[in-house]
Amino acid sequence: MEYYVKSVVPMIESNYDNFTTVEKNIADFFIRNRKKVDFSAKAIAERLYVSEASLPRFAKKCGYRGYREFVYQYEETFVEKEESMTGNTRMILNAYQELLNKTYSLMDEAQIARISRYLNQAERVFVCGRGSSGFAAEEMEHRFMRIGVDIDSIQDSDLMRMQAVFQDRRSLVFGISVSGETESVLYLLREANRRGAKTVLLTAKNRGIFDQFCDEVVLFPSLKHLNHGNVISPQFPILVMLDIIYSSYVEQDKFAKEVLHDNTLRALGEGQKRSHNVE
Repeated sequence: MEYYVKSVVPMIESNYDNFTTVEKNIADFFIRNRKKVDFSAKAIAERLYVSEASLPRFAKKCGYRGYREFVYQYEETFVEKEESMTGNTRMILNAYQELLNKTYSLMDEAQIARISRYLNQAERVFVCGRGSSGFAAEEMEHRFMRIGVDIDSIQDSDLMRMQAVFQDRRSLVFGISVSGETESVLYLLREANRRGAKTVLLTAKNRGIFDQFCDEVVLFPSLKHLNHGNVISPQFPILVMLDIIYSSYVEQDKFAKEVLHDNTLRALGEGQKRSHNVE
């Protein structure tokens, strides 16, 4: 039976771009390490040719109080991994399992509950993204629309900038950007926040500036750190997180939302039948 344990590795990966060169050296070791070794500050400092003082600074950037707490959590969840994976199918399935494990490690259920409340309170919801993130935004629109949410997805950069003007306290804006650098998405979030809207960013990169204009920053795992990330759909970790938000939102008033969902599907089915008869 599979079970999930909180790992520190996804948090290292999410904060990777915030590290100094020395801290990236430390991060690379903990991300790539597959063997049980002496993880004491003295031993790791000697192994990596860094000062012991750099280890607590690194740990704090990962969200821990110090290196001792960081390495305790690392050892708790550390499993020695065999490198002898064979077969293309097994490779893909292992990559997906790793993404699911990392998603669990980054999950903040209290945050998901807050976002569900924002969805209940908002009169209008917008979700924006470019490229593969835009496809995920469109999927979010279709799913939430079926359960009665007044939601629109935006994939065009110019439309994002124009839509920013119309946001206010009645609005909830989701931005999806794997890199955390999609300027049109960040622009909409900044302007919406300035006008009083609730803002949520879904990203694989944790940057300090996001707190200035985002009510919530939802982290999902990056494909960049997977051995075979280039063969996995970039939408997968985003869609997993959207499924979690969707499930939490539905649970708040499950019966009413399931009725809306069934009625929507029935209406779509009847529309398809009429179209077929006309043809």
